[in-house]
Amino acid sequence: MEKKLIDVYPYRINGKNVEFLILKRSSKKIYANQWRMVGGKVEEGETFWQAALRELKEEISEKPSSFWTVPSVNSFYEHKTDTIHQIPAFAAKIEWTDERINLDDEHSGYLWVKADQINEYIHWPEQKRLIRLINDILINQQILPEWIIDLK
Repeated sequence: MEKKLIDVYPYRINGKNVEFLILKRSSKKIYANQWRMVGGKVEEGETFWQAALRELKEEISEKPSSFWTVPSVNSFYEHKTDTIHQIPAFAAKIEWTDERINLDDEHSGYLWVKADQINEYIHWPEQKRLIRLINDILINQQILPEWIIDLK
C-alpha cells in the first residue's frame, strides 16, 4: 500500500508580515539537517487533515488558531520507490508568542522566516512554491470559506 503523506505550513502574523515556521531536521533522521515544514504520514483511520493536526501537535506542541487546506498539492517523484507522491498541504496559523517552540526529537532547531527569505533555507521546489502561494493568499486576504477546517 502506498504511504499517504501530509505537509503543514505553520505561520504567524507579525505586524504586516507573514512569517513561516521552518524546522531543522535532526542529524539522525531522514532529511538530516535540512530545513523543512511540518510533515508526516497519515495513520490508519485518519483523514489527511486529522494527520496534519496530529503531526503539528507532535512536532511543535502547538494547536493552530486557524487551519485550512491549501488549494494545491506538493507533487514529486521518489525514484527509490518509483512512486509519484501527491501530498495535500495545510496552513496552520500559530498565535504570536514569545515562548519557545517545543520541538520533538526529529528536529534540532527552528526559525520564523518571511516568504522572500525562503530560498536561503528550503531546497525542495514544491515546498518553496507552496510557501509563496500561502503567503500570497494571506497577503491578499483570499482564504475561501470552503478551505477552512473547523477545529471546534
